[in-house]
Amino acid sequence: MGIGIVAGAVVGSLVVLIVLFKMMWRVAEPNEALIISGSNHKNEGLGDGMGFRIVTGRGTLVVPGVQAVRKLSLDLNETQLSVECVTHQGIPLKVRGVVIFKVGDDFVSIANAARRFLDQQKLMSERVHIVFAGHLRAIVGGLTVEDMIRDREKLTGQARSACGTEMEKLGLIVDSLQIHEIEDPTGYIKNLAAPHAAAVQRDARIAQAEANRRATEAEQQAVARMSEATRDSEILQAGYQAERDQASARARQAGPLADAASRQEVVVQETRVAELEGLRKEQQLQAEVRKPADAMAYETRTLAEAERDARISAAQAKARETELASAATATATRVTGEAEAAAAHAKGLAVAEATRAKGLAEAEAIKARAAALAENQEAVVAQQLAERWPEIVEAGASAFGNVDQMVLLNGADGMAEMFAKALTMGGTGLGLARQLLSTMGPSGTDRPAAAVPPARTGDEGVTTVEITVGDDA
Repeated sequence: MGIGIVAGAVVGSLVVLIVLFKMMWRVAEPNEALIISGSNHKNEGLGDGMGFRIVTGRGTLVVPGVQAVRKLSLDLNETQLSVECVTHQGIPLKVRGVVIFKVGDDFVSIANAARRFLDQQKLMSERVHIVFAGHLRAIVGGLTVEDMIRDREKLTGQARSACGTEMEKLGLIVDSLQIHEIEDPTGYIKNLAAPHAAAVQRDARIAQAEANRRATEAEQQAVARMSEATRDSEILQAGYQAERDQASARARQAGPLADAASRQEVVVQETRVAELEGLRKEQQLQAEVRKPADAMAYETRTLAEAERDARISAAQAKARETELASAATATATRVTGEAEAAAAHAKGLAVAEATRAKGLAEAEAIKARAAALAENQEAVVAQQLAERWPEIVEAGASAFGNVDQMVLLNGADGMAEMFAKALTMGGTGLGLARQLLSTMGPSGTDRPAAAVPPARTGDEGVTTVEITVGDDA
């Protein structure tokens, strides 16, 4: 019994403790800050004795009845700007934009925002609009319309810089500031844009005209290409038609050509048949006429030869008989004159042998000279010149027979040169050699030599020699 009471007391105590803990435990959401007041607390970055404690992102114990807990939202907030301003030029404008802001995440910003907006968080956007409206009027008053149009970033930057200190005191930070529109009720901006609009319109018209021109050129080129394609197509069609016509003509001619080829083949075959027939007839004539005729001629020729041989044999036999008869008669005479005939015969044989040897020697010499002349004429000429050199020298010297006076230069060399010129220019040596060759007939006998005319004296008193050589070759 006592144990149950103790256990019930323990369980009751635990339940009471859990309920008390749940009532005292507060947790800060990620987008909010807990502001706990009722006792002095020390926060990081803040002074002592601030009278409240700030909790973010965690849980904490709060003593009910002693401490009060309130929440400060850390969500984004926005405010629409619509501010009427006057520029430096005195032109009224209306600036429209938006400001996105929130309470800072540091304890100083949360503390500043808690002191100012903890019970008036819904009025935060209005307060921010008032702050930015005043600063925008001040900034726009120092700018021209052209500056605002051309550089809106400059206007935005100056506005954020001017409001930064005040927003920091309010514990707020600006995440974004955008100028959406600048309204001009006087039409200044419209008139300012008119020249540019006109220029743009001009350029647009020029561009349109250029595009039209290029389009026209492209269309013309397309039409030209179409015409060219049509022409090429017609040319190809004409070519194909010509090929078809040509094929049709060849097809029409194929029949006559085939007939002509067939007739030609028939003629060729008939010609070959005629040639074979002619060969057959020729062989038939060879077998039937020519060979029997040759056999008959051979038989006749053989019989004639046999008859001739028989007559010759009979004549030879008769001659032998006569010879034997005369031999008997001449035996005595031969014995009687045999001694005398032997001596005469020996002498005659010696003379005949000598004559024969001389003739054979002369014939061999003539033959050798003819062969040498045919093979090497120069050697024969040289031999003849060597054999008759005295006659050549005498003929050359006769050219100087009527010379009265001769002047020679260079001594012995001049004399040698003069003789050489006389022999060469007069042609005596060469003429004589030719005479020697021409006077030799086929039998090796000499022919009469040509006459050598005597030297004659010219009109200037200089004796010249002229030699004329006859050449029968």
